[in-house]
Amino acid sequence: MATAQQKPSLPVRRPLWARIMIWVIGLLIAGMAAVALLVGYALVVAAPNLPSLDTITDYRPKIPLRIYTADNVLIGEFGEERRNFVPITEIPDVMKKAVLAIEDDRFYEHGGVDFVGVMRAGLANLRGGLSQGASTITMQVARNFFLSSEKTYTRKIYEMLLAYKIEANLSKDQILELYMNQIYLGQRAYGFASAARVYFGKSIKDVTPAEAAMLAGLPKAPSAYNPVVNPRRAKVRQEYILQRMRDLHYITPEQYDQAVREPLNVRSEGNEFSTHAEYVAEIVRQLMYAQYREETYTRGLTVYTTLTKPDQDAAYESVRSGIMNYERKHGYRGPEAFIDLPSDPTEREQAIDDALVEHPGSDDLRSAVVTSVTPKQVRATLLSGEVATIEGTALRFIAPSLAASAQPKVKIRPGAIIRVTQDPKDNSWTVTQLPEVAAAFISINPEDGAIRSMVGGFDYNRNKFNHVTQAWRQPGSSFKPFIYTAALEKGFSPATVINDAPLTIGPDTGGQVWEPKNYDGKFEGPMTMRRALAKSKNLVSVRILRAIGTQYAQDYITRFGFEADKHPAYLPMALGAGSVTPLQMAGAYSVFANGGYRINPFLIQRVEDSRGKIVSETHPQKAGGDAVRVLDARTAFIADSMLREVVRSGTANPAKQRLGRNDMAGKTGTTNDAVDAWFAGYTPKLVAIAWMGYDQPKSLGVRETGGGLALPIWVGYMSKALKGVPESPDRQPPEGVVMVAGDWTLEENAGGAGVASVGLGDPWPGKPDESSRPPQDTEAEKKKILEMFGGA
Repeated sequence: MATAQQKPSLPVRRPLWARIMIWVIGLLIAGMAAVALLVGYALVVAAPNLPSLDTITDYRPKIPLRIYTADNVLIGEFGEERRNFVPITEIPDVMKKAVLAIEDDRFYEHGGVDFVGVMRAGLANLRGGLSQGASTITMQVARNFFLSSEKTYTRKIYEMLLAYKIEANLSKDQILELYMNQIYLGQRAYGFASAARVYFGKSIKDVTPAEAAMLAGLPKAPSAYNPVVNPRRAKVRQEYILQRMRDLHYITPEQYDQAVREPLNVRSEGNEFSTHAEYVAEIVRQLMYAQYREETYTRGLTVYTTLTKPDQDAAYESVRSGIMNYERKHGYRGPEAFIDLPSDPTEREQAIDDALVEHPGSDDLRSAVVTSVTPKQVRATLLSGEVATIEGTALRFIAPSLAASAQPKVKIRPGAIIRVTQDPKDNSWTVTQLPEVAAAFISINPEDGAIRSMVGGFDYNRNKFNHVTQAWRQPGSSFKPFIYTAALEKGFSPATVINDAPLTIGPDTGGQVWEPKNYDGKFEGPMTMRRALAKSKNLVSVRILRAIGTQYAQDYITRFGFEADKHPAYLPMALGAGSVTPLQMAGAYSVFANGGYRINPFLIQRVEDSRGKIVSETHPQKAGGDAVRVLDARTAFIADSMLREVVRSGTANPAKQRLGRNDMAGKTGTTNDAVDAWFAGYTPKLVAIAWMGYDQPKSLGVRETGGGLALPIWVGYMSKALKGVPESPDRQPPEGVVMVAGDWTLEENAGGAGVASVGLGDPWPGKPDESSRPPQDTEAEKKKILEMFGGA
């Protein structure tokens, strides 16, 4: 009997919970296998190849060259890495907490790798919003010191293993100290101490919670959260960190509220030091590099200069003020550039930011993009997001650019990039402009040559040419005192009468004629040499030089530090047709100020290594001591008395009116066609030189003079430098100087032995020797005169 065919049995379907359990177990087994493989790889391959920790246990960071004033104010820093190593005990608690809040709030709890943090970061990233990383501070130290930034699993394994090794060899505070001194924070700043100075101009111990949070936001992406370049993005990051600090109870809700509202005064790239001495810092850098080469930037040299902060600040402000006064007087030239303003608000904001980054500020001259214009009001947006409103009398300066008939390139319209400045008294805004004219200033101590201030131009970041040391310009009438002093040793005295009358040179040969003129085109006839210098009479100067001889004068001026070949032996030398630098003029006028001694201007007091040991020190020669005497004390006394007269009653009298002192002396200088404007002046303890002109020489203006342009700069500086300084008493005449006919003269020239007059009938009194014979009016002489001084 046949049996019934059996049906095949169906597989039993497991319950859902069983299937999930199997899946989880499988994942766990796979995970354990992966972990085992990773651990095996780490132990067998990676661990033996981990680098030694000598780099961090014997931490020697690259310390840049730092340059300070004599009163210990930082004015320059050079090196690939701006770095200031600060022990963890000196880093304020608020700065440490800001870093921990955003980078690793479980730092003091984990052992180098924070698996809790990894899970939290993963969940936060899945939820969206601000992404969070999983690297601990220890892992970042491992990466920064030993590893690259490539994102690979191999590197991550090395990073984790190194983190454990670091934790086993260093304390938590040591690790945090390394991190806070090593991390890159933008603007070439490494470490939070350096960043605090670069961004806020202050010591790290003085940062506020708001500033600490801003700095703590930089490690993640220094370029993206840089408050100089991206202030809005940096602000968002800062507020997030402040929230974290509040939530972690690092700060109170009240501190949080205050920090969020606190305005941050972030320094721009060109304004990171409290004193503007960029030209000086560059000179020092060059001097250091010439001696130490590449080690200059890494061995931690510290240079102390002779500058003082009050003097340097006064000089900088006075130069800027003098230049801007000139700019205002000569009219508005129009916007710097134009951009198209998108209609979309976000795109417009980005376009404005991009444009203003390309037009960086110059101290208080800030760039802005015009957003609206009416006849009565101009509104412009700054990089910070502020809106400057210009109205009322502030519109006068730019009125021609607001006119309907204004040319397109000078017309102010939406999208125009302009310069604005804010009055600190009432916070009102005005439109200004970057200057085209240049100026320079230097002051020194005439007793030893120590340079107290130096400003080589309006803005080092716009023009690195140092006009104090590099600009060879005609000194004009400010050179006359050296010719007059040469004459004193040829028998002249301040009482010598010289004819201020027309003078024609060279008509007898039939060639070109040189007819020197006075600035005002007028002639006053016979006058004393003292009065002629005070009134800066050109014709008198030329007659003096003809009388003493050009070759003698050329040799004589080298006593003051001038180069003979820069002052050819021709008559225009009497009117300052040679070439000098402001630095040379400062050294030369010091001879008058100190009673006849040649001193050498110097800038560096001492150099110290990274441990504070003195590497080198300057021991200058001093007037009245080991400095070389180049003028007879009697000649120096008489020359000084004549230069004091220039201030008391001559072309520099505005200095006397403004400062009210009787111990000042000096000389104005204006070259032909007002191409260069000078004032060189001094007191017995301080010499200062001011110059103004264009880089490409051209006239400063028809009626511009040294007294109107350079003298105000000098007065502006001296008003601060001499504040509270007692007035020096009048100098007493040295032995061998006598008073004759109401003025001083050398004893041997008394009784008619000196030169009584020049140009009154017989222009060559007495029997002149070869050195005092007038030059022959040759064609070469006349051609050279015309080439050098253009006929005036």
